[in-house]
Amino acid sequence: MAEEREAKNPVQSAERIFQVMETLADHGEMGLMELSTALDLHKSTVHRLLMSLIYMGYAKQDEATQKYMLSYKVVNMAGKILERMDILQVAKPYMERLSDLSGEAVHLVQREGNHILYIYKIEAKVGTIRMVSHVGMVHPMYCSGVGKAIMATLPDEEVKKIWNESIIEKKTDKTITDFSQMQEVLDEVRQNGYALDDEENEKGVRCIAACLHGYQKEVKYAFSISGPTSRMTRERVRELAVDVKKVQEELSRELGYYKS
Repeated sequence: MAEEREAKNPVQSAERIFQVMETLADHGEMGLMELSTALDLHKSTVHRLLMSLIYMGYAKQDEATQKYMLSYKVVNMAGKILERMDILQVAKPYMERLSDLSGEAVHLVQREGNHILYIYKIEAKVGTIRMVSHVGMVHPMYCSGVGKAIMATLPDEEVKKIWNESIIEKKTDKTITDFSQMQEVLDEVRQNGYALDDEENEKGVRCIAACLHGYQKEVKYAFSISGPTSRMTRERVRELAVDVKKVQEELSRELGYYKS
C-alpha cells in the first residue's frame, strides 16, 4: 500500500529521492539495508530509488562491496551553480546588515596573489573619518585585518612565501614587521575566529575581519568592519565579533561551504 501511495504521489517520490541523496552525502558508501534502516523505508522502495539515481547518473554501486555512493555528477552540477554565483549580489545583504548593526564602514575584499583587492565598501553611518580604503584599491595582506583573516587559513609555507614576497614596512608604529610575531597573531586569529587590524595600517583606525569559506578549499574572500578607535573599543570589538562570526557562518554556507 505504501508503494501504491508513492506511485500516486510524485512529490513524495521526489522527497524520498532527495532523502537518499542527502543520506549518501552525509555517510558516504552505504549498503541497501543500511540505507533502508537510516531512512525507515522498505528496502524494495530504497532499491527502486537507487536504481533511478544510478540510471540518471547521480549514484553508482561498487561491484566489490555492493555498496552505493553518489557520483561526481552531483559535484559537477553544484560546481556549475556556484561558478555562476555573483559574490557581490550574494554578499551585499550581509554587508548591509553589518553596516546597520555597527554604523561603521564595512569592506568586502578578494585575494589577489599576495594582496587583497577591495571590491565593495559601505561608508560609516555615524560620524566622519576619512579612510584610505576604496573600491579597486590593492593592499598588502600582512597589515590588514582582512588579509590576516585569509592568511590564517593558509599552510605555514604559503604564509612564509607571502611574507617573503611582500615589501614589509612600518605604516604605523603598530605595524607588525617581525615574522615570528605575525605567526603568533595568526594563531590568535585561528583561535578567536576573527582577525584585527589594530591601527596597523592607519593610525586611529581599528578593524575586525573574518574570511569567507566557499565550496572550494581555497579561501578567496574576507570582510571587515572598520572604525575609529574611539568607537571601536576592545569591548565593542568583542560585541561585534559575535555579529561578524554569525555573518561568516551564514554567508559561507550560502557560498556552498559545509563543515564535514
